[in-house]
Amino acid sequence: MCIMSRTGISNSKLSCLIRDAGSSNAGLARRINELGRLRGLTLQYDKTAVSHWLKGTQPRIPIRYLIVEALSQKLGRPVTLLEAGLADPQEPLCLARSLAYPSDVSNTVSTLTELGLGLEDMNRRTLLQLAPFVASAMVAPQRGWMISALEDSAQRLADAGVKDTIVGLRSMIGIFDELDNRYGGGYARGATIHYLTAEVLPMLEKSHPGPVRAQLFVSAAKLAAMTGWMCYDDGHYGLAQRYMVQALRLCEEGKDLVLGGQILAGLSHLATTMGNPDEGVQLARVGLASTTNSGSPLGLMRLHIMRARAHAALGEQRETAAAISKAENALDRSKGPEQESEWVRYLNQAYLSAEMAFCFRDLGDSVNAGRFASSSAQRNGKLGRRHAISQSVLACAQLQQGELDLALATASDAVRRLETIKSDRSRQALRVFSRRLDPYQKEASVRQFRHEYRMLLGAS
Repeated sequence: MCIMSRTGISNSKLSCLIRDAGSSNAGLARRINELGRLRGLTLQYDKTAVSHWLKGTQPRIPIRYLIVEALSQKLGRPVTLLEAGLADPQEPLCLARSLAYPSDVSNTVSTLTELGLGLEDMNRRTLLQLAPFVASAMVAPQRGWMISALEDSAQRLADAGVKDTIVGLRSMIGIFDELDNRYGGGYARGATIHYLTAEVLPMLEKSHPGPVRAQLFVSAAKLAAMTGWMCYDDGHYGLAQRYMVQALRLCEEGKDLVLGGQILAGLSHLATTMGNPDEGVQLARVGLASTTNSGSPLGLMRLHIMRARAHAALGEQRETAAAISKAENALDRSKGPEQESEWVRYLNQAYLSAEMAFCFRDLGDSVNAGRFASSSAQRNGKLGRRHAISQSVLACAQLQQGELDLALATASDAVRRLETIKSDRSRQALRVFSRRLDPYQKEASVRQFRHEYRMLLGAS
């Protein structure tokens, strides 16, 4: 299974944490298996495996991070490897610091620099990419951002006198964003991290006039948030959380409410995906409360639909419907992308349809899930990742309606598109469909699809 070494000394620290969490050995094993499944891993741990760990057996390093992630969720606070008696001597210190929301923004700059340099170091990259997602660490960023938004109710970002440096930064942001949308977060993540670390963060340490300084911090916040989204899309959830949290702190310094709301929307999306929809609701609510007067209906639309996604994951049909209605109303109020902040101009009916399809899928409404997924796929033909995800959701809806052959054909189209897209999030949508094929596993067409699926994507 996972045995790497045995210390001969029982792990009393881990035992105490399991007891404090009110968890059984079997319950912890189940949650580890669930967290592994989110990352595309097929794990089959049971109470016996946990018993071995308590007796001193050391699990593989990736499993150690899943253990502390599971315990963090149960305890409602961050748990470190050291606290669980599972510490790796090479664990980078910035893993813990990057979850904090510092009062001094220079600490954010140094933390992001350390993260970026670590990811360019092959010896430290693996450990950083294994960083656990810690839902309880979301409290401080929400509080810090909300306090700042209340104190500074108006967006201060200047629109005039923009330096060539800012123009160049915005151009690079556009390039990275285009690569991410077309080819997935894993395609340009390394280049984006290098640009942020080597070119942009050093600018923040220099002195600049007020408006220029604000725009530099906002640009850096967008790049950090984009890096977080790419990490999320590539399946590195804990690293995604850390980049997004630090991006929010940079955004606070630049006083851009619209961008801050979008970062909170991304964190809400991440929290819901990681099995914490209650936190997803809360993050979306903070985003809405802080950006209601930002003048961006499109930004509010995304926050409302993220709240709907979280409610749907909780099975709350009435709350989901209310949030969807508010998202649709916000979209109707928008006067067009040219009248909106540059950070939300990509949001449109196709985006809303894609997210609504997820909501209805999670609520078991196959008719509406299929309708909105089909609409999104038709509108997003040029955006490879979004189209593939919508096709996977559509396939789930078709399968639920008993259209097995049609569902397999739709999913096969998504598989083919993903040959050139580096997006674990897209693959996760296909994994959901593949698991729903279990009742039909004796069908020859299902066996053939799963064979092609594994051959093309290396999927488990």
